[in-house]
Amino acid sequence: MKKLRNYLIGLDQGSELMFSDFQHEGEMWTGEGPRESRRPIRFSEPFRGAPVVHVSLSMLDLDHARNHRTDLRAENVTATGFELVFRTWGDTRVARVRADWLAMGEARHPDDWDID
Repeated sequence: MKKLRNYLIGLDQGSELMFSDFQHEGEMWTGEGPRESRRPIRFSEPFRGAPVVHVSLSMLDLDHARNHRTDLRAENVTATGFELVFRTWGDTRVARVRADWLAMGEARHPDDWDID
C-alpha cells in the first residue's frame, strides 16, 4: 500500500491513441509474434514523488478471427511521467488501441524546498 503523507493530493489524467495500424498496414495489424507500442506520458505538473498510475483500455479494435492477446501497463513511473506500454503476441491482429490513464500521488506545495 502506498501511504500519502501530504494533505495535497494530486490527480492527473489523460487519453492516448497508442496506434492505428489498420489504415497503413502497420506491424500490430500485419505482424506476428511479440510486438509492443510505447508512448511517453508527461504529467501536467510534477508530483512530489512517483505517483500510483492506473491504466485501462478505452478502445480496442481487434481482428475477430484471431486470438485476443493484450497487455497494457504503466512502466518507468517517475514524478514527471511514465511510459504507457501496449503489448501483444502470437497471431493476434490489433487495428487500433486507445488507452486512458489516471495518476494519483502527493502534489507539490509552493512552500516545498528543493535541497540537494
